[in-house]
Amino acid sequence: MSVLEQIQQLRQELHQHNYNYYVLNQPTISDYDFDMLMHKLEQLEAEHPEYSDENSPTQRVGSDLNQQFKQVAHKYPMLSLSNTYNEDDVRDFYRRVDEGLNGEPFEIIAELKYDGLSISLTYIDGKLTQAVTRGDGVKGDDVTNNVRTIRSIPLVLQNKSDYPHEFEIRGEILMPWASFERLNRERELREEPLFANPRNAASGTLKSQNSTVVAQRQLDAYLYYLIVPDGETPVIEKNNKSQQVEIKKTNDAQLDLFAEPVQTQLELFAEPDDKQNDTIKDVQSNKIAIATHYEGLQKAKEWGFKISDAMKVCRSLQDVLDFLDYWSTERKNLPVATDGVVLKVNSIRQQHHLGYTAKSPRWAIAYKFQTERACTRLNEVTYQVGRTGAITPVANMDPVQLAGTIVKRASLHNADIISQLDLHIGDMVYVEKGGEIIPKVVGVDSSQRSESLEPVTFITNCPECGTPLVRFEGEAAHYCPNDTGCPPQIKGRIEHFISRKAMNIESLGPETVDDFYQRGLVHDVADLYDLTIAQISNNNPNRVVSAQKAVEAIKKSASVPFERVLFAIGIRFVGETTAKLIARKFKSMDALSVATREQLLEVDGVGAVIADSIIQFFSKEKNLEIISRLRAAGLQMELAKEQLEGTTTLLEGQNIVISGVFNHHSRDEYKAMIERNGGKNVSSISSKTTFVLAGDNMGPSKLEKAQKLGIRIMTEEEFLQIIQS
Repeated sequence: MSVLEQIQQLRQELHQHNYNYYVLNQPTISDYDFDMLMHKLEQLEAEHPEYSDENSPTQRVGSDLNQQFKQVAHKYPMLSLSNTYNEDDVRDFYRRVDEGLNGEPFEIIAELKYDGLSISLTYIDGKLTQAVTRGDGVKGDDVTNNVRTIRSIPLVLQNKSDYPHEFEIRGEILMPWASFERLNRERELREEPLFANPRNAASGTLKSQNSTVVAQRQLDAYLYYLIVPDGETPVIEKNNKSQQVEIKKTNDAQLDLFAEPVQTQLELFAEPDDKQNDTIKDVQSNKIAIATHYEGLQKAKEWGFKISDAMKVCRSLQDVLDFLDYWSTERKNLPVATDGVVLKVNSIRQQHHLGYTAKSPRWAIAYKFQTERACTRLNEVTYQVGRTGAITPVANMDPVQLAGTIVKRASLHNADIISQLDLHIGDMVYVEKGGEIIPKVVGVDSSQRSESLEPVTFITNCPECGTPLVRFEGEAAHYCPNDTGCPPQIKGRIEHFISRKAMNIESLGPETVDDFYQRGLVHDVADLYDLTIAQISNNNPNRVVSAQKAVEAIKKSASVPFERVLFAIGIRFVGETTAKLIARKFKSMDALSVATREQLLEVDGVGAVIADSIIQFFSKEKNLEIISRLRAAGLQMELAKEQLEGTTTLLEGQNIVISGVFNHHSRDEYKAMIERNGGKNVSSISSKTTFVLAGDNMGPSKLEKAQKLGIRIMTEEEFLQIIQS
């Protein structure tokens, strides 16, 4: 046997043993024997580097080289399912499916919803080639090197010939409870901040710049969704015969997941003639395709993927409800965190028939478990001040175990919540985790309350600066109005100013802002532009390089466009989208600063509260002084010339939906044209929609709704003609 053959055989053996141990939980050799095989392979690969392979089992250990993750666009967007927290909604979902299928029999696949980090894995010729996080659903981070260290994810598929040449499979990266608890114990010993829950720990780990760290933390993965590009021909076993599957050729533009009809699992896009038979057949060639979601996952399981056994084919509503009831308690015995159940129509043909709403499929829904509850003693209520001056009361309690973590503090949100709960210091309170992440007090065990306990009274003055609090009409929160002199507000406004969606000053962070404030270097956002390298470094030679980077980053931020500057200055209630609309309307800071209430109310999305807040902001001399200093520092105080050129009111007041694939421009370019001409991009069709800009392969559900409401369907050519005229 040649050296290459020995290496290939060892790799195949070790891949199989990894699969047996990490996926099947059925090891067939001892750890010692496994280590000996691994050592032998490492030795051969070291002696023969010409046979190196990134998918070798020896590469699972990761690398300590620093990585900079690149952004990768998803071929098929990764969006979300509709959520529900009660069984009545599940019954409604089941009824809607039944009605949508006109009484045709159907099955529901019930699967556990694992609480981790969504991941998309691409395989070509049976080898892992790319792993991308969900990101914003349209693009995510390429974390392939880190994912290679996760032993339950196959680097090379099992020795079978029936997987497609190329496919994508999605699932969840998880940190098991045991790994999570061990990691937090280690961090506690090193006096490092603890992770709040396994999901945060898994996310932080997968984004580590050091893949050796990822390997050490022993992440796990469950896969649950298979996508095969059109034109692929996987082979499947049906009735003990190996037969060929043909995937009908279709336009990739149709594969817009959770928005338009899509290719899911191994879906055939042609509607079969036999509506009652879920096994799709070609009579002449006698070819058979995987016809159900369950079959697709079982096939993926044969290829070596870790597919949950906690899956049930439900043939009635009662089957579904029984599954929910069983796992609502049994999930606590699982080695990983779960937060619900996903219900999907099993038949691919029926999924295609049911179609999609504007945001989610009609054939699937996510049921969230009722949150776990614990009872503990309320010892004190303290108050935090946010960057906008909002006062948040916080319950400080005896530590209690809840959903896998120790909870000592919980938000009480506002004075109304305290009043509704009738809280007393010393009460035994019920605590839950909203979405199993954020602790909150949801009730009081009044039977354990003694007469001596004092009720909680909401404060009347700011706990930081002593200013009397105010409460705006229609607002639940109390605010400290001293936005130019209250320390948490000052620091919070600076942190908001430097954030990614605002001025994006990358070299600064909350800790840096606090340091600058404590040292008296900054008292407002304009002070940032006066900072020198000597001030930041405090004449410490070891800090000169980082100080220089900070000064350069601050200087670079002067090129940020006006609408982001407007968002960054932190006018109360003016968010990112509203800032963009206001900038488009008034075009400069000077024009906005003298705008009347009536003029502000003309802006789409600006109501009385926002209008009054803008007027109040510009009425303060301190804010005008800050804007003057920012202008002197070179910040953009008006829309750029390029933005102003070509802007019109041609589409003003019009709500426009974009759907389909276009030939002359991309969707983003058309969205920019709409905004430049005063129109508003909206995602879903309603009676308020002015028209739909439709490209090729417009989604049938959108087309049907537009026709039903009498909404105009405008072609790409018609739209361009209007704009150009």
